[in-house]
Amino acid sequence: MLKPEKIGDLSPERRKEILTRSMADISSIYGEMRDIVTDIARRGDIVNVEGHRKMYREEVSPDSFRATRGEVIRAYKRLDPTVVDALRTASVNIERFHRAQLDREMWAVEIAPGILAGRLRRPIDVVGAYVPGGQASYPSTMLMTVIPAKVAGVRQIIVCTPPGKNMEINDATIVAADLAGASQVFRLGGPWAIGSMAYGTESVPKVDKIVGPGNRYVTAAKLAVFGAVDIDAPAGPSEGLILADDSGDPRLVTADLLTQVEHDADAAGVLVTTSEELAREVCARLAEKLKTVERKEIVTKALRDNSAALVASDMDEAIEFVNEYAPEHLQIITRDPWMSLTRIRHAGSIFMGPYAPIPVGDYASGTNHVLPTGQTARMFSGLSVDHFIKRPTFQYLSKEGLATLKDTVVTLAEHEGLPLHAEAIRARFE
Repeated sequence: MLKPEKIGDLSPERRKEILTRSMADISSIYGEMRDIVTDIARRGDIVNVEGHRKMYREEVSPDSFRATRGEVIRAYKRLDPTVVDALRTASVNIERFHRAQLDREMWAVEIAPGILAGRLRRPIDVVGAYVPGGQASYPSTMLMTVIPAKVAGVRQIIVCTPPGKNMEINDATIVAADLAGASQVFRLGGPWAIGSMAYGTESVPKVDKIVGPGNRYVTAAKLAVFGAVDIDAPAGPSEGLILADDSGDPRLVTADLLTQVEHDADAAGVLVTTSEELAREVCARLAEKLKTVERKEIVTKALRDNSAALVASDMDEAIEFVNEYAPEHLQIITRDPWMSLTRIRHAGSIFMGPYAPIPVGDYASGTNHVLPTGQTARMFSGLSVDHFIKRPTFQYLSKEGLATLKDTVVTLAEHEGLPLHAEAIRARFE
C-alpha cells in the first residue's frame, strides 16, 4: 500500500498531493448551505421541521428538538457505568487543563506618568457547540467543546447534535453534556443546527459564537453564517503526522498511523523519519495489518489516497517538512522529543515520546481534540478557553498625562482631516 519515499526525490506534484491531503472543498455546496441558513433566519423552526422530515422521514415538531431532563436521567440509567466513570475522569482532566489557561482578569501598565492602559478578560455571553452525531456518537467532543466554555465563564452554552434512529440522541452524548455543564441540548444537525444557533429560532436561542467540528456541510454552513456570529475555524478530515528517528518502534509507529486513518476515507496518516529502515518496516507492517484490520475499506482508501511514508536525509529536512505540512496531530518519537519540540512552528496538538499516542489526547489527557486541519495550523490554534473570551482594553489619563500627548494627537488628527478630534483635545485645556 505505502512505499518509502525520499523527501528530496519528491516531484512538485507528489509533494503538493501529500501536503494538500483531502482538504475539504466546499465550493460546490456552499451556495446550498447558505440558502438553508438564510431561510432559517427568515422562517425559523419551520425550516428545521421541513429539513428533518425530509432527512429522517419522521414526523417532528419544534417542541421535539430540545432534549429534556427526563432524557438525561434515562441516559444515566441505560449507560454502562464504566462509560460514565470514563467520561467523569476525562471531564476532570479536561477541566484541569483548560482552567490553567485562564490569564489575569485585568492588568494595567503605566505608559507614561498620568497615562494608565490595560486590558480586561470577559467571557462571551452565549456560545453554541456543534457535536457530530447521527449514526456515530462523540461524547468526547461534547466534553471538549462545552468544558472550555464553562471554564471561561460563558453564561449559556447551547449544544446541537444530529439525532440517530427515532430522533434519539446517544446516551453517552447526553451524559457528557450533563457532566460538562451544557445549558440546553437540541437534536439538530448539519446546516439546520448551524443556522438555528446563528440566527435563533422559536426554540433555539441565538448564540454569539459557534464552535465544534463537523463534515463539509457543517463547515460550509459555519462559513456562511460567519459575521452574524463568530466561529472557531474551518474543520476538515482528521490527520496525524509522526516524526521519528531510528529509535522509533515500528510496531508502535504502525499502530499509531492506523489510529488516524480509521476515522474515515478522507483521513491522512504520514510518517516522516530519518530512518529508511523504519519506513520500510512500517510499510510492510501496514500491508500485513490491512489483511485483518476492521473498517478495511476506509483504512485502505485513506492510506492509498492521503498518506505517505517519507524518508528525510536528516532531522533538519524532516522538521522543515513537518512545519510545511502543519499537521492537526503531531507525534514526536525521537531520542530527545523536547529538543525537537523547540523547532516545531506549526501543529495543532503535539504528542511527545512513545507513550503519548494521539488517542490519549482525543479522550483523556486534558488537551483539546478540536484542532485545525488542512494546513490551517499555520494560522489557527486548537479550541481553548481563549476562544470563549473577549479582551476589551481600557485607559485612564490624568490632565497631566493628556497634556503630554496633546500635541501628538492634535497633529495626527488634523493630518487625517478630522478637526473635531483635535478640538476634543484642545477643549480640555481652554
